[in-house]
Amino acid sequence: MESLWRQQTKEIQGNLKRLNKKPDRITWDVIVIGAGMAGMLTAFYLKESGKKVLVLEAKTIGSGQTERTTAKITSQHGIKYSTLIKNVGMENARGYAMANEKAIREYARLIKGRDIACDFEWKNSYLYSLRENNNLEEERKAALSVGIDVVSGGGGELPFPIKDSIGFPGQAQFSPLKFLKSIAAELSVIEHCRVLEIKEHVVFTERKVFTAETIVVATHYPIMDMPGYYFLRQHQERSYVLALSGCKKVDGMYYGVDRDGLSFRQAGEYLLLSGGVHRTGESVKNCGYGYLEKMAQQYYPDSRIEARWAAQDCMPHDGIPFIGKYSVFTPDIYVITGFQKWGMTMSMVAALILRDEICGEENPYGKVFSPQRLHVRAGFTNLMKDVFTSMKGIIKGNISEKPQCAHMGCELIWNEEENSWDCPCHGSRFTKDGEILDNPAVKEIEE
Repeated sequence: MESLWRQQTKEIQGNLKRLNKKPDRITWDVIVIGAGMAGMLTAFYLKESGKKVLVLEAKTIGSGQTERTTAKITSQHGIKYSTLIKNVGMENARGYAMANEKAIREYARLIKGRDIACDFEWKNSYLYSLRENNNLEEERKAALSVGIDVVSGGGGELPFPIKDSIGFPGQAQFSPLKFLKSIAAELSVIEHCRVLEIKEHVVFTERKVFTAETIVVATHYPIMDMPGYYFLRQHQERSYVLALSGCKKVDGMYYGVDRDGLSFRQAGEYLLLSGGVHRTGESVKNCGYGYLEKMAQQYYPDSRIEARWAAQDCMPHDGIPFIGKYSVFTPDIYVITGFQKWGMTMSMVAALILRDEICGEENPYGKVFSPQRLHVRAGFTNLMKDVFTSMKGIIKGNISEKPQCAHMGCELIWNEEENSWDCPCHGSRFTKDGEILDNPAVKEIEE
């Protein structure tokens, strides 16, 4: 089934540049690879700054994670600020918070100033728990200490009793593809143009070669393994969403902090119920569509499923996205990745940071998100887990009769619920016929 956002907006047309049959070179100031929210916003602000910008997209505008989001624009990111303060210090935690607060305000300014009809609404966003000792009080104190307002209460409109909750006022929600349709109309985009390789200032696609002074890789998961080594710095997780009709409406946005917690938010007449998180390529208890359907039947027995979809998220080891120079060896290549389930707000954070950096201005939050940062203690345990999983997958890939991932040769796992081949190492996904569903793979599975 299509996502609710795709049902609302079947097609998004930018200023689409058509490919010639004969490859040639076209030079731009900036090439952005990936036409999701992050790539399109980055291109939008760079064009506003006077840059000649081209966006290259493997499929169609907004067809990746942007159409699979729950579309919340928030600085509330779960049990976040207490964790950041412990792991990376107060200064970095405050920078993370203020960058996201600025992103919310910038969305509001842009939408109001351009009169974009995208169902933008101001909402309170709540964290809640069904259990005692849930760390919410610690998170409340941490959020206040980094400059974010927090209110008590909330949760009375949920279909079950809760133990505790805290609320973040001044948050928002919208329809992402309606928003993207508006800004896409002003941008130069080539769809169905998968990038295969980048060498210095040259971008090689399946059908054409381009050059640019600056290149931005906004492909959700970076498509170049080296330099940068992002396959060692994050893993991917899947989460699931049901759009339900026939439910009592909720006014706030709710995020369950428990291990099997559910999230709720209203989208017009539909209630979005989300959760069921697991690592891509692995199956655990209380995950997937089956779990959400069970919860929907339990809490909303008269509801109907009108749409369902799944998102895939890059999870950096230290809990902070990578926004900035791809590596110290590639001064003119930039990267955007690692949004950790908060892609709408972080897309704006990334766009504003890269606009400043590419235009030679200093961004006050650039150092917080710099890919060249080093938080060894914060991410060491997650690094070891990911290295172990990757090595196991590569070894199995060399001896198993199952298909191998086109990225690094890991053994693929068949996902019965979504009818796909999934890689537990780095998160690439393929159809049963071997076509790419999710990167970092840039090639199909070979027979």
